[in-house]
Amino acid sequence: MKHFVKLVAPLSPIPLRKAVSLLPPRCALVLSRGLGTISRDGEMGELVAYIDSLKNYEKSGVPKGAGTDTDDGFNLGRMSRLLDRLGNPQSKFKAVHIAGTKGKGSTAAFLSNILRAEGYRVGLYTSPHIQTIRERISVGKMGEPVSASTLNNLFHGVKGILDESIKLEDGSLSHFEVFTAIAFSLFAHEGVEIAVIEAGLGGARDATNIICSSGLLASVITTIGEEHLEALGGSLESVAIAKSGIIKHNCPVVLGGPFYPHIEHILCQKASSMCSPVFFASGAGNRSSINGITNINGRPYQSCDILLKSIQLLDVKLAMLGHHQLQNAATAACAVLCLRSSGWKVSDESIRAGLEQTHLLGRSQFLTHHEASQLGFSGATILVDGAHTKDSAKALVNTIKMAFPASPLVLVVAMATDKDHFGFAKEFLSGTRLEAVFLTEVDISGGRARTTSSVSLRDCWVQASKELGTNILHDGMPEYQELSANLFGDSLPMEDRTILASGYSLADSMSIANGIILGRYTSKDPGVIVVTGSLHAVSSVLQSMNP
Repeated sequence: MKHFVKLVAPLSPIPLRKAVSLLPPRCALVLSRGLGTISRDGEMGELVAYIDSLKNYEKSGVPKGAGTDTDDGFNLGRMSRLLDRLGNPQSKFKAVHIAGTKGKGSTAAFLSNILRAEGYRVGLYTSPHIQTIRERISVGKMGEPVSASTLNNLFHGVKGILDESIKLEDGSLSHFEVFTAIAFSLFAHEGVEIAVIEAGLGGARDATNIICSSGLLASVITTIGEEHLEALGGSLESVAIAKSGIIKHNCPVVLGGPFYPHIEHILCQKASSMCSPVFFASGAGNRSSINGITNINGRPYQSCDILLKSIQLLDVKLAMLGHHQLQNAATAACAVLCLRSSGWKVSDESIRAGLEQTHLLGRSQFLTHHEASQLGFSGATILVDGAHTKDSAKALVNTIKMAFPASPLVLVVAMATDKDHFGFAKEFLSGTRLEAVFLTEVDISGGRARTTSSVSLRDCWVQASKELGTNILHDGMPEYQELSANLFGDSLPMEDRTILASGYSLADSMSIANGIILGRYTSKDPGVIVVTGSLHAVSSVLQSMNP
């Protein structure tokens, strides 16, 4: 007998309890534990409290024009003065600086693992984090997040300078600026040979752009897309100009892409003006392809060929799925070509090993059976992915279609206010068949200032469905309320419509989604639950495992 759940409307606590009570007992466990914001930074309470007292644009949103090289842009002068007081730690290591709308975190992870595989002592700085702020910094040859004791010791060693700097800058230093300074100080203290540094918001006025040309081995620009438009000038062209701000005089540039021709022209024009040679990851003579999906120890991998001008890698098994991740891997390999031209020794074997060892929390991450059981789920495949733009939604859709072409699919979506909710919805509604979509809410960077209401999300999805002409049944329709008692029951075959529901918590959304999947379970196509729309939603899920 199949498990099933009845979804009842209107969405209120009493009907919801009835709906959840119909779930198998293991599925309901997640409700008793809850998907929340479990802190894993308890050992660093003083440090976390210190930086959380500073202005945090990840929580409040970035002001208009803040990432542009204009009078409205962030003031790099205060970052320069802060680092000067710390002894200019950024001058004590070589760096690769990575910017881009999407893919920069994955590319940074690929590149840092390649360099570690070669034996270099590597520093990696990325943002945001999923479970602990320590994830933003890794040091050494293993690639693990910096230890709490190491970070604490460094913080207490520089706290007096930070206090003085914050006072001298009239409290204007931000969370990101101070933590970036801490990361650079840690890299210098730990004697890293090379640091891979992911830019935050943009390029030109990003706090990480304090690196000067003498310390920069290469600049990497992964993609250019329509995210943070207001902060970066309002157009795709202005985004490209802002990102190109990481290009330094006589320092090589790696372009990931592919880019629109006029965007590539902007980037190349900036490189030319800086006398910087350009390496193209998507250029003529370079070819990358996916041969297929294989399952190794319960996890899917994609077999890929990466063929660059002097790098020929066949049957590379990437744990990071999708054509976009293959492009990120190729971009990292292209960056290695750039480093080789500067005298750094990196073998093809290290490139392969680094690429195959790379995985990132919340990026195309499939939970193992054990991890899913920790959340109280069984039967369904759980995929968590922090996609939150139109382009990343398209990439995620393509990944799902490639890995699970015929499986029942349910989405659980939460998003920040400054994202393209309509474009995001269109990609999913036009790209794949959805059994149901649960629109929910999560804290963004520990607060609700940037949280989009589930009702607002529903309105965007309804609008997108009307424009596309897709057949949906949403919780604002009288017909939905009339049919709700049988929508997911065994007695009534599922209609060829996507169910759109809002108002449930993340935990309840996942539990009911699991009931839907179990109701359609077959051994051939067990079904997939995808949590997406925000890394903060992903974080809530992952932090509920072994808190």
